[in-house]
Amino acid sequence: MRNKTLTDKVGIPPSLMTGYLGILIFMMGDGMETGWLSPYLLERGMTMQQNATLFTAYGITIAIASWFSGVLAESFTPKKTMLVGLLIYLAGTAGFIGLGLDKLDFPTMLITYALRGFGYPLFAYSFLVWISYAAAPGTLGRAVGWFWFVFTGGLNVLGAFYSSWAIRELGHIPALWSAVFWVLLGALFALVFNKAPFSINEEAKNNKWKELMKGLTIVRTEPKVAIGGIVRVINTTAQFAFPVFLPTYMEAHGFSTTQWLYIWGTIFTSNIAFNLIFGFVGDRLGWRQTIAWFGGVGCGITTLLLFYIPQYSGGNYWLVMLAGIAWGACLAGYVPLSALVPSLVKKDKGAAMAILNLGAGLPVFVGPAIVGIFIGSAGAEGIIWILAGLYFISAILTRFITLPAADTGNVKKMAVAESSVLQS
Repeated sequence: MRNKTLTDKVGIPPSLMTGYLGILIFMMGDGMETGWLSPYLLERGMTMQQNATLFTAYGITIAIASWFSGVLAESFTPKKTMLVGLLIYLAGTAGFIGLGLDKLDFPTMLITYALRGFGYPLFAYSFLVWISYAAAPGTLGRAVGWFWFVFTGGLNVLGAFYSSWAIRELGHIPALWSAVFWVLLGALFALVFNKAPFSINEEAKNNKWKELMKGLTIVRTEPKVAIGGIVRVINTTAQFAFPVFLPTYMEAHGFSTTQWLYIWGTIFTSNIAFNLIFGFVGDRLGWRQTIAWFGGVGCGITTLLLFYIPQYSGGNYWLVMLAGIAWGACLAGYVPLSALVPSLVKKDKGAAMAILNLGAGLPVFVGPAIVGIFIGSAGAEGIIWILAGLYFISAILTRFITLPAADTGNVKKMAVAESSVLQS
């Protein structure tokens, strides 16, 4: 028996170590424009409604690709599916920057940015399939947990901090083009240096479409799973709504784009840390209690603080930063949902997790869609109250997601990740 390496001890499959690094770098390139693209497009002459439409179309393709990435990965292997995702991303990025953004051609921007949206789910979520096969059964939860660590760290933390430097030193358009370098570097680690084997599971390949359909019909037979899916959508709706209008609001209260990007990056640094903390808190306090109070109520209150503190503090940077850190921490309060929902059913746990996967993808366009629909009539303040109201509603809904059995203390359940459906 070989000695356990450091990666073994922390739960990362040693054969996939370079793949994890590749995901981190790829997502850093993919997410670098998240915090500033909307205000930049507004400065170029686009309307808020056009921005919201653009990000909504992008979110729709992300949701579609997220749902089907597992099917393609098991049918054609993760590496081939990840390569397809890379090529689609590059094609969409080249079209968006080189053709659409150059002349501010909105129809072209809409098509190419939506095309780009297919890229990262096929690349990143296909890697989850690889993890589910490579990780030892006893370490799968930690292995997938590390995936979400590098995924979020690249998309929302490193991407924000890098772009705050890049747009200042390179300019907006060159900064966007520089993302191609990071994406290709990430692909080099994940696809070339990563030599982990993968054998296609023929049974899973033949039955996957049936499983996907079951992932839709389970909401009829198990209504509590449907409620869990709704709560999961609410969980990150504000995360994808904020970048569409909040940077402009912050700018009106004296914050530069660079300052906002530092706040945005710090928010998700907090979120990453509390993702781990609330796993333990949920197991001690109870899953439903943690989701309802820390997630729902906590996010509702801190969402309002993010909006009103800039007004009533005279644009105090550090107070807004603290509110952002608190919001990022409360966002992690929904972590136990990944353990609660699959525990609602005795069988078809994979189908229950599929609803959570879909719930994780839908906010990418639900958030911008809310902004696009209501920004004209309700303004930024109205949008904030809608988002806060959704969080409070999620706290109420969580009270109805009751377990069929009294035993909620299985620590192993807490380690179940949202995309563990891919192992079914």
